[in-house]
Amino acid sequence: MFKYPVAEPEIGEEELRNVIEAVRSGWVSSKGEFIEKFEGSFSKYIDVKYGVATSNGTTALHLALAALGISSGDEVIVPDLTFAATINAVLYVGAKPVIVDVDQNYWCLDPAEIKRAITPHTKVIIPVHLYGHPCEMEAIMEVAERYGLYIIEDAAEAHGAEYKGRKVGSFSHIACFSFYGNKIITTGEGGMCLTNDDELAEKMRILRDHGMNPKKRYWHDIIGFNYRMTNIQAALGVAQLNKIDKLIEKKRKIAKSYADGLSSVEGITLHPEMPWAKCVYWLYSILIDYKKLGITRDELSEKLENNGIETRKFFYPLHEMPLYQKYAKLSHIISSKISHMGLSLPSGTKLTEEDISYIIRKMKETISTR
Repeated sequence: MFKYPVAEPEIGEEELRNVIEAVRSGWVSSKGEFIEKFEGSFSKYIDVKYGVATSNGTTALHLALAALGISSGDEVIVPDLTFAATINAVLYVGAKPVIVDVDQNYWCLDPAEIKRAITPHTKVIIPVHLYGHPCEMEAIMEVAERYGLYIIEDAAEAHGAEYKGRKVGSFSHIACFSFYGNKIITTGEGGMCLTNDDELAEKMRILRDHGMNPKKRYWHDIIGFNYRMTNIQAALGVAQLNKIDKLIEKKRKIAKSYADGLSSVEGITLHPEMPWAKCVYWLYSILIDYKKLGITRDELSEKLENNGIETRKFFYPLHEMPLYQKYAKLSHIISSKISHMGLSLPSGTKLTEEDISYIIRKMKETISTR
């Protein structure tokens, strides 16, 4: 246990009241009023018509791909710098992932590299809004429209983030969110697919519930999954959603404190926020330049953790893992560079200004005594 964890949920009395209400109602599984309430409230928050709650963010991605009919012979473009769930969901449906490099300025899928990766078999682009920063969605949408491709936004790390004043998750055919315990809002486990397409929404609801015909109980027209969220989880989510704007405000305040405190340190690249973006800083993340600092990312991480300060190294680039190497045919220089320099700092909303000051002070002391 760390005194200053990378992330932790902020759960209060409203969440407790909702969960108790769900338990007392007897509806503790995948039926109950909180599920529809959470689906409706979250989709309205993102400004999308339909929400389909799922058991987690990974099943949301799988459900989205299955609903679009993606299967063997199809290609799906994914960023090199992302959590493995993004590429695994593509493999679940038997499709071929195509790993593409990221933009060096904001660490998300590079639209120029997407164009290089497109073939006659390409069907989907999955932009990942990494560490709370939006992708360059206009450019990605232009490519998708030109080539007739679907877009599935992986917004697991970016609840409430905005691209040109519009929330991420509202740009795609289907958007997928995660409500894991370390996300900006949480249901413990849980996820959601959002769409403006009523047919896709209905198809995802059926697939989510074993493929059962909604008008003929225990009759199955298609093979489906058990990807349902429980009413207890949704009860937690409804309360969490009521405080999401305050949580994001805290995240952005923490980010500003880090930026103010670390901007003078040569060799640290701060978490980006492009002029067209509102970043929600799921994790406040920096890049460590060993040549300028004289200390490696891993050394800094170890010394901070010895002081009770938890850190997280960036995701490994997908192309570096033997499991995924055969899906990487293009250059991945930027992803490798960012991954091996990247370090995420404590970003939980319970952190105080004094906590952030202490973390910054310990970082500077560690660097100065290298």
